[in-house]
Amino acid sequence: MESLEAELARARDLDVSDLADAIESIGFECTRCGACCKANEDSEGPRGDGEAVGGDPHTATVFPDEVRELQATGDYDWRDVARPMPYGLSEGPDGPEGETFEWALQTDACGDCTFYEESEGDGRCTVHDDRPLICATYPFSVALGGTSQPMGEAVDEAGMVRAHECEGLGRDISRADAEDLARALKERAIRELAEAIGVRDNYEPVETGSDEVVVYDSEGAKTPDGASR
Repeated sequence: MESLEAELARARDLDVSDLADAIESIGFECTRCGACCKANEDSEGPRGDGEAVGGDPHTATVFPDEVRELQATGDYDWRDVARPMPYGLSEGPDGPEGETFEWALQTDACGDCTFYEESEGDGRCTVHDDRPLICATYPFSVALGGTSQPMGEAVDEAGMVRAHECEGLGRDISRADAEDLARALKERAIRELAEAIGVRDNYEPVETGSDEVVVYDSEGAKTPDGASR
């Protein structure tokens, strides 16, 4: 397995034109269905009143600098934007506890992304121009170790580009839009790998209480409100 540094060098060498070619060959147009912003309907998850709804909460990785960028778009606290990544946490008597790595976009009581709105069947992102790169590049990812693969296995591949389940796949995309998406995809790969290296290099385990949550990101250990621990 290549080191994260080697994968980062490969990410920096990605050719935007080649990525755009791959995206064009697969095809994509957003239908505004909102599926990538909503709870996963294939399994049961929590609702605000404690009952189950048809889906696990929406989970999309957001990095510390992206949280701060979103905070700057409005009067948001850290918790308004992000929550501890749920993987690795367990449910204690007073709520989640344990240690986890990275942050997920905050969700509402239905498990949908907190920045998602729906009107007459069309979905919209209320922070569209400032949304995290994982959202801006969905449903695509690049086949590099250390980068995230959103929402399960790829359903289509072209070169280094992987496409994940989305009803907008297979639709015509203009060259300009494919190149914009390719540039964002390359930037995302670079930032994901740089973040992974930062997490590895700054990881120092801390003692936790039975009712605590500690989040490790590239800046070190933090409490759920984003403060350094």
